[in-house]
Amino acid sequence: GRGLGMRFAMAGEDILIGSRDLSRAVAAAEKITGITTLGRVSGAVNDIVAMRADPVFVTVPYEGQRPTLEHLSDTLAGKVVVEVVAPIGFEKRVAHIVAVPDGSAAEEAQALLPKSRVVAAFQTISAHDLLNPTVSIDSDILVCGNDVDAKQLIMSLSNSISGARAVDGGGLRNARYVEGFTALLLNINRIY
Repeated sequence: GRGLGMRFAMAGEDILIGSRDLSRAVAAAEKITGITTLGRVSGAVNDIVAMRADPVFVTVPYEGQRPTLEHLSDTLAGKVVVEVVAPIGFEKRVAHIVAVPDGSAAEEAQALLPKSRVVAAFQTISAHDLLNPTVSIDSDILVCGNDVDAKQLIMSLSNSISGARAVDGGGLRNARYVEGFTALLLNINRIY
């Protein structure tokens, strides 16, 4: 989440970083502000971020997705919600996809947020690279979603990141393939 926030701030966007803990949100915002002054960056608790921000990026570990989204469901109604979560577990340092009853974390998010427009994106982008402002993100960003306008908004934001190129990944149902591919990429990166 902080890496995406930094990249969008570097592109001149105003960023609001959320956390359950205000001091953690403020500290994350201060780290970004120490790197770039192009966009305004501030921190707040998740409830405030959900109220003020649109789009809202969900970057919690998969285990925290359901309680977070259930709590914010009413506040996120009508908003574009970008699902960055990939349900991945590790066994002996080997990544594997965690089975999700709804098919994918993104589809689960849409079920939990029936009044929101959920788009899946950024699952395959290295958090390590995002956090290094000198690294160009020379990568395609697969964007999946059922709402055409919401998907176009996130594709436009994706293209604002230096080196990145948004690719229309089709409907939200396709997010399950991107999430699974994320586990594969992690394993390949570990090997090489």
